Amino acid sequence: MSSLGETPVGAPGERVLLHGLRLIDGTGRPPVPDAALLIEGKVIGWAGDAARLPADLGPVRRLDLAGRTLCPGFIDTHVHFALPGPAGNPLQGLYELPSYRTLKVLDRLRTTLENGVTTARDLMGLDAGFRQAVAERRIPGPRLLVSVTMLSQRAGHADFTLAGGIDGLAVAVTFPESPRSLVGSVDDMRARVRDLVAAGADCIKLATSGGVTSPHDRPEWLGLRPEMISAAVEEARAYGGLPVAAHAIGRPGIEAAVLAGVSSIEHGYALDEALRAEMVERGQFLVPTLLETTQDLDPARTSPSAYEKGVRWHRIAQESVALSAAAGVRIAMGTDSGLAVGHGRNLQELGLLVGVAGLSPMAAIVAATGDAARLCGVDDVTGTLEAGKAADLVVTDVDPLSDIASLGDPAHILAVVKEGRIAVDRGGVLGEGVLPALCP
Repeated sequence: MSSLGETPVGAPGERVLLHGLRLIDGTGRPPVPDAALLIEGKVIGWAGDAARLPADLGPVRRLDLAGRTLCPGFIDTHVHFALPGPAGNPLQGLYELPSYRTLKVLDRLRTTLENGVTTARDLMGLDAGFRQAVAERRIPGPRLLVSVTMLSQRAGHADFTLAGGIDGLAVAVTFPESPRSLVGSVDDMRARVRDLVAAGADCIKLATSGGVTSPHDRPEWLGLRPEMISAAVEEARAYGGLPVAAHAIGRPGIEAAVLAGVSSIEHGYALDEALRAEMVERGQFLVPTLLETTQDLDPARTSPSAYEKGVRWHRIAQESVALSAAAGVRIAMGTDSGLAVGHGRNLQELGLLVGVAGLSPMAAIVAATGDAARLCGVDDVTGTLEAGKAADLVVTDVDPLSDIASLGDPAHILAVVKEGRIAVDRGGVLGEGVLPALCP
């Protein structure tokens, strides 16, 4: 069976030199004002100051970007492609076949890729089949990493059993044969992590605090108990060192997750000075999901309890994240797209990392490229524009260091290249036929 594929930047085997560009490489180094980047198939063959191009470069096809800025493809470390965002109600799944829900996911994957995200970590909802289909170019989308599901105790953040007995999580985000989400003991936790490993999970998602949207708990409550979190981290380490992401909003849940050694705290709204220092010491990441906290809450689309929790905790989040960044906690970009955030708006998070969290524009870019790749364990593949890495590129007509918020407007994402293939080329900036396409 042939694969649907991105359009390559060049003909098979052809090397393409992008030049006349401003290079921001995702490492945090200053931009290179007159740079060049060589694409050799799926990977970057060379990148840097155009004045230092190797003399023996050999035959290449040249493409002048006319002074536009080239960035790494961006990475969203916290998305939910199975959820509809504000465009729909998750419980609509009650009336839909799994096949129809799958087709809606495909549209969300394409939209996200075309708006600048070339790698995404889905932290509940997609199984490994979506990852495989994207990798084989049967469907367009970001390079996928999946947790498959989220684990919590009964009456925890993964328990959406409604009063009438309907499992809201199952009808909203899961697909047939997904491993179950509720965990009852330490031994059960070990078994669930092993189930997820067998299901192809790239990371483990835990709920160590209550949540805003879950019906049976509150963010300030402890979720999974410390001994269960420790068991999950131990199992994940034994299986190749899988990253463990902890949904943690209130302090008890954050503390339990940090001390157990998780890789990242997702949200982290109630972080305090002591916990920030602990995270810095351990090198743990914070994924603040600020975009979620800026959305207008609609009482008509949620329960009174979820509305009240959201109003309170979103305010706390915006007050807290700047203190976490100032304390030196490592930040990775994540948006929680699929809940209140619509798909394809991911890069609006960059402006919030600067305006709310207080990061410099360059630090925000690194949080969404090099550091996000390190958190996800794919920094040997992507995240920076360096020789040997995947040719995951974003071309923009704005200077992100002076107007980073503009990257959140798709009109300024002129082109997206993933593994040397064009996902989108608004306005033909890459030239017809110069690079192969991702999909027809």
